Amino acid sequence: MNNLIDMNRIKYKDYKQKIKSPEEAALLIKNHNVLGVSGFTKAGDSKTVLPQVAERALHEDIQVTVLSGASLGYDTDADLAKNGALYKRMPFQADPTLRKSINNHDVLYVDQHLGQTADMLQSLDNFKIDVAIIEAAFITEEGYIVPTTSVGNSPVFTEKADKIIIEINTTFPETIEGIHDVMFVKKQPNRDIIPITQSNTRIGDPFIKIDPKKVVAVVFTEVPDSPAVISDPDDKTTAISNHILKFLEKEVQEGRLSESLLPLQAGIGKTANAILSGFTKSPFKNLTMYSEVLQDSTFELFDSGKLLFASASSITVTEDCSKKIFSNFEKYKDKLLLRPQNISNAAEVIGRLGVIGINTAIEFDIYGNVNSTHITGTKMMNGIGGSGDFARNGYLSIFACPSISKEGRISHIVPMVSHTDHTEHDVDILVTEQGLADIRGLAPIERARVIINNCVHPEYQEALQAYFEEAYALGGHTPHVLKKAFEWHSRLKNKGSMKSLEVVES
Repeated sequence: MNNLIDMNRIKYKDYKQKIKSPEEAALLIKNHNVLGVSGFTKAGDSKTVLPQVAERALHEDIQVTVLSGASLGYDTDADLAKNGALYKRMPFQADPTLRKSINNHDVLYVDQHLGQTADMLQSLDNFKIDVAIIEAAFITEEGYIVPTTSVGNSPVFTEKADKIIIEINTTFPETIEGIHDVMFVKKQPNRDIIPITQSNTRIGDPFIKIDPKKVVAVVFTEVPDSPAVISDPDDKTTAISNHILKFLEKEVQEGRLSESLLPLQAGIGKTANAILSGFTKSPFKNLTMYSEVLQDSTFELFDSGKLLFASASSITVTEDCSKKIFSNFEKYKDKLLLRPQNISNAAEVIGRLGVIGINTAIEFDIYGNVNSTHITGTKMMNGIGGSGDFARNGYLSIFACPSISKEGRISHIVPMVSHTDHTEHDVDILVTEQGLADIRGLAPIERARVIINNCVHPEYQEALQAYFEEAYALGGHTPHVLKKAFEWHSRLKNKGSMKSLEVVES
């Protein structure tokens, strides 16, 4: 451990007496504790202390509740779950091992809009945080925390926590100071206005203010963020991106948007990254982002000259992109702000700026309802994340997914979604590689026709049209054949394919 210690990163002298090893710091966490840990989509998370809690569970009785900003990196969630150290997890996860434990009822999971976790913690006085574990680049002279690559829920965790453990990560340069913009949002009601009027509006401090008396340990680490794994765009994701770009070009031509559009938000993963990458070859210019996560595509847009500024809650990039960013950090530093997620995802700000939200779906139905979280209605995938924050409050709500997958055995457009995360009231645009459906201002029957004609794969189009016609004949504002509404999902579960036997045999 001594090789890691850089005393210059502790500018508050009283903390120098609290330096501990990860193992020693982990012993400060007790059975049944509730932990608030930094980290948002693998960025800026606890890389030494929380893994040691998982290690302790191999030989002692300890089980904890873990709250974070979003998903954690490396195998931390997996180790906590498989070692039996995890009682409850919230508000988001993306780990296959933890996912299995959740679906097997071994771990409780609270899937939550990412913009609402802080509000919940502030409003529930009996929901206490025993220990906050927060990653820092360094500690200021006042004892405050300068975060690394995410802010997430760290401010509210330190505010609510009885004790704070700080992990100083020497992988990140101290020059990262200045990209964070931390404002503490007061408890409802009668809270102050969040005075952001543009993506680059700075409203807070470049550090997280904490009570130094709460700090019980300072730990050093030099483990980098878990790198994002992003596949190159393929034919499907490229087609989806092109459909969205063409739609936005039309919006400009018809005078509803300018060439700089409005601030962009995009979810994480292969499809979202490919969609944003497509903007590098678009006619748009002077773009901005007001999002949750900055992926590789954000920095492609900076390098292409298309993007002027990006605000988010974390930087989650591949290893190569991370090296590019931090080896030439001054090139990007004045173009970035990282904020707490109750500000990056604040309904007030998203609505004021008129954000264009682009998120991915597991499936959507013929009336525009979207399932972002559950496989066949019961098995949790990852979580709703921040998609609901932006879908409900943005200027445009766009959801994308492939039309089919698993060699055609699954259609991602179905008669009725098996789980609803975003109702048709919060969805404007649906897009697959087949095409785009603009459902703004359309009644349910009109939406069904546009979605079936534009988004459904040819292998399923006839069957979905037949379902709609049968439902339409029965009447109703939103027609359904209830005994057949989930027939496709049942067929997938029982037969391994959504296709009817007649279609498979033909």
